[in-house]
Amino acid sequence: MSALRRLVTAGLTSDGLRNVRRARHRLVRRMGNGTMVADFFFQVDDPYGSVSLPFLAALAERLRLTLRLHLVPAPDAAAAPEIDRLADYGRRDARMLAQTLGLEPIGSGHPTPAQITRAQAIAAAALASEKPVDVLIAVARACLADNADQALDALARKYGAIDEAATAARVAQGASIRQKLGHYLGSTTHFEGEFYWGVDRLHYLEARLRAEQPTGEASLCPILDLRSLPVGVAGIAKPRLDFYLSFRSPYTMVAAERIGALAEAYGADLRLKFVLPMVMRGLPVPGAKRMYITLDTKREAARNGIAFGKIVDPVGLGVERGLAVLHHAIARGRGLEFARSFLRAAFAEGTDMTTDAGLLPIAARAGIDADTVRTALADPSWRDVAEANRADLFALGLWGVPSFQVDDRPGWLGQDRLWRIEDDLRNALHLPPIDRITP
Repeated sequence: MSALRRLVTAGLTSDGLRNVRRARHRLVRRMGNGTMVADFFFQVDDPYGSVSLPFLAALAERLRLTLRLHLVPAPDAAAAPEIDRLADYGRRDARMLAQTLGLEPIGSGHPTPAQITRAQAIAAAALASEKPVDVLIAVARACLADNADQALDALARKYGAIDEAATAARVAQGASIRQKLGHYLGSTTHFEGEFYWGVDRLHYLEARLRAEQPTGEASLCPILDLRSLPVGVAGIAKPRLDFYLSFRSPYTMVAAERIGALAEAYGADLRLKFVLPMVMRGLPVPGAKRMYITLDTKREAARNGIAFGKIVDPVGLGVERGLAVLHHAIARGRGLEFARSFLRAAFAEGTDMTTDAGLLPIAARAGIDADTVRTALADPSWRDVAEANRADLFALGLWGVPSFQVDDRPGWLGQDRLWRIEDDLRNALHLPPIDRITP
């Protein structure tokens, strides 16, 4: 069974299959009218929309990409089980992104259901306007403004609004198209079989389009990532860097491969804080979400030179055994080495972690002997630690992994926020900030 799972996941994440799919889409397009068309799913109260759309619109104009704009509701509870935390964190994260990218500041308002419905009606009317993208950006900003009612009033006077029934129909239609294509979030762009969430992944779309339309012009879409790391920067006191991780998270694997070098470069005290996966905490992870995360991890891993794709999901017993050993490995100063070894085995080598034949060798290569593994497997104390770590994570306003915190600064979610953790480390050490926009 493990061999079959390795084979299937390796095929699904392979460059070969991706290239065949892309070629098929190109052929269908060229047999038609030849127009490149992307779909953008706009959720009025999703703060990432006003960050993504300016770059997507510029990309569309430069590379002759036609945008189809769809209104969608918030993700359902199955796709976003911690919806309130997601909304609160999203506003904070998007404000940070807007500031980093030199965009107009995003407000800190919390739109009411009535304001969201009204914003949807204005956005629906705006889809027929001459410059709908500009209007959608304005709607998104108005929805999150501290004076949302007044801002929406001004937009309604300028662009109008459609009635409640027509608005609901338009939103339902957008949700249906998004579901059919295989996604669940707002602020997501779809182009010929692949999704690009937020502004963070638009550079992949730009690279794909430029492969068909080579141009010497500078790239439009930002790549926010670690810069060339310094060597052995140290302050008077070591910054504390907390790394919240799970053994069922592909994104955690990408973070684990990179965070050691980041901590070392800035002399940080790296602390591993493991938690149970969401699905083992009773939170659902729908199939569309698992598929997107898997394929997105593949391209993020490939960009960073990290092997990924031969997967044997360790959920359940495999995760429990791994966390039991990790708990003891941390006490022996081998926590990161074991975490990396386990995650590579599960997500890049297709190793079944429910057996000693799988677990013992990957522990050994991390410097953990068989006696330590057996002692760890007989010790249930890791469960209390995992629960305490989960409580700490929730106290930060976060819920998923990988997540990070430097000292007592705000926490950040996602392996694609390691650059923000670098900024926090530099701030902790009184180092000048990095210009993230200039190449």
